[in-house]
Parts: sequence; C-alpha cells; structure tokens
Amino acid sequence: MNRRFDGKVALITGSSRGIGRALALTLAREGADIVVNYQRNADLAESAVREITALGPRAIAAQANVEEPAEIDRLFERVGSEFGRLDCFVSNAAASSFKKIVDLKAHNLDRSFDLNVRAFVLGAQRAVKLMRNGGRIAVLSSYGSIRAYPTYANLGSNKAAIEAWVRYMAVEFAPYGVNVNAVNGGLIDTESCAYFYERVAGMAPIDSVLAKIPKRRMGTPQEVADTIAFLLAPESEYITGQTFCVDGGLSVIAPPFYSDTTPPLALS
Repeated sequence: MNRRFDGKVALITGSSRGIGRALALTLAREGADIVVNYQRNADLAESAVREITALGPRAIAAQANVEEPAEIDRLFERVGSEFGRLDCFVSNAAASSFKKIVDLKAHNLDRSFDLNVRAFVLGAQRAVKLMRNGGRIAVLSSYGSIRAYPTYANLGSNKAAIEAWVRYMAVEFAPYGVNVNAVNGGLIDTESCAYFYERVAGMAPIDSVLAKIPKRRMGTPQEVADTIAFLLAPESEYITGQTFCVDGGLSVIAPPFYSDTTPPLALS
C-alpha cells in the first residue's frame, strides 16, 4: 500500500461526515494522523476516530464551531498541544442560506461569510504557523463560484472569494514551503446536496440537472477526497494557487444542452 502520508498530521474541518470524513479515512489509510473537527455531533466524530485508529494512525475528535474566531484559536491550540505541528489543513466545513438575493437578510450574509470565508482565512493563518517544515492547505469550493443558479448567490459568492484567497495565499505562503489549492465540486452525493435539491422550495428536480452533466451522474465523496489527497501529497509539489473542478464536466457545458436535442444531434 502507498503510504504517502506516513508521519503527517492533518486537520480537516467538518470531518465527521461527508467529504471530510471520506478524506480523513483516505489520508489515514496512507498513514496520516487525523484531527477530526466537528461542531455538534460528538457521536459521529467519535465513530470517525474509531475508524481511523482501527487503520493504525492516531486520531482525535476536536469540537469547534469555526464560525467563531475564538473557537478557531482553540482548535489550533489543541492541534499544537497534541501533535506539536501540522502538515495538512483542509477547510471543508460549510453552510449557508439558500434564498433569492432580494430575500437575504444581513445576518444571512454575515453568517455565510464568517463560516465559509473568514474561517478559511483565519484557519490558514494559524495552520501556516504550525507548518514548520512546509505543508499543504486545501479548501472546498463549489461550482456556484463560477456559475449562477437559483438561491445560491450567498454561498456561491463566498466560494468565489475563497478561490481568490487561494491565489493570494499561494503567492504569500510559497516562501514557507506551503502550497494552497482549492477543489471545486459539482453535484456530489452528500447530505448537503440532498438538502439543497429536496428541501429548497421550488428547486428543479435533480434528475433534470443530472441529465445535463456530461458524465450524467452525481460524483461521490470519495472522488472528491481522492482529488484533495493528491493536492496534499508529495507529487503535487509544483501545484499551487489552483482550483481543480471535480464535477463530471458540469462547468464546461452551456445551452443548448445535448440532453435537449433530438437525433441526429442527440448523444447516445
């Protein structure tokens, strides 16, 4: 088995479930010690810790609401006291409100920015200080950063800001030996995606969207995790400041869609 992360310490925010959990297990299988961050569900976080330690590496569950700067400080202090350093930081925790722009309130804007943008920037600042021998920083974005669709303006604009921060961080952190990249996910089979398509009133049926994706299916958390793992691994040494799309081709299509054509244009 490839052990690309032997002796490495990784902190992944929001890693008790979904993409974060898949990534935690992926890194652990290759030798990394893991800090499993969670906000509320301690049982889920502890179950992730048990899965990781069963693979051999060390793991701890660290509760912190990264919407709060004081809790971000406490999270990184815990990493420093437990491990003495950090090699990989992945900003994965995210949430927002899904409304039309005219319906967004000031607190919707504030909370989305605090959790998605500010938490990433403050976390990266603290991570770099623990990366004494260089390291990797990665952040999760989404295709709402480059495409506009219903009710996603609040989160999509924050994801676009994150991708801009990645470029600036890549330049300023390069002298420290720290690479910074983003992974822009499309429709990934997670609880968050299910919530968006099932709970947002009036949202288009997900099957109508999948029909327009070149790969014609949702992505899996593991497919996103594998991409992030590559960006954290030694072979990505010369890659920094980039955003990688994991979306089955969603971000390259435009109307008229092949799914709306008829023979002889229709794709089989």
